[in-house]
Amino acid sequence: MNVFHRKRIMMRALWRIRLMTVVLCLSLLPGCVVVETGYEVVAGTVKGVYYLTAGTVKLIYHVGKFTFNVVRAPLDWALTHDDLETIDGLPVKEAIRLGRVKWAPYVVKGRRYVPMSVKQAQRYEETGIASWYGEETRRKKGGRMTANGEAFDPMGLTAAHKYLPLPINVKVTNLENGRSIIVRVNDRGPFPSADNPNSGKRIIDLSYGAARKLGFHKKGLARVRVKVIPVKIKT
Repeated sequence: MNVFHRKRIMMRALWRIRLMTVVLCLSLLPGCVVVETGYEVVAGTVKGVYYLTAGTVKLIYHVGKFTFNVVRAPLDWALTHDDLETIDGLPVKEAIRLGRVKWAPYVVKGRRYVPMSVKQAQRYEETGIASWYGEETRRKKGGRMTANGEAFDPMGLTAAHKYLPLPINVKVTNLENGRSIIVRVNDRGPFPSADNPNSGKRIIDLSYGAARKLGFHKKGLARVRVKVIPVKIKT
């Protein structure tokens, strides 16, 4: 085994130790949720730092050149999609509080959706129509909460998906101009609307900020390819 391979093994072990330490420390702090992950992005693609600010858990991490700032939303914030009725058979806010969201079935307007597991999501790649949402929330009073309890930032690089586990990172490519970005899927949607039932056929709903990066925020829709960033399943 050469020096390079030994160094890689040591770095992987150090990253796992750091993550385990952070989870343990957060679990001992009253009034804070435990930051846990059931999987880790393949070695070399993610670096992350966890912070505690004013009783709120905040995570900052990087995937390639993209930076993600994740903040837990107060439970009294309104949801980005108020059509969510239940998650895992529970009231939405209760499921979020208990951490029973990742791949739990949920109900929207009487229809039950069953997300895929993290393992199933590893092979996910799909081409279809993307839309965007969120700019309208900037004009509303108070913050908005995503379906997994994160503070929604319309200018951030996030997305909503009906069937992927929450959270997960995906690469989105605008097939009309060739631009690609990585986003964090942390919400549910897009769903059929009363005035446009076909909107439920869209495969992903991007934040306004993500749509701007991909160059279709003025059009509203774009044909895209969505592919999950590979992860290692922890056992």
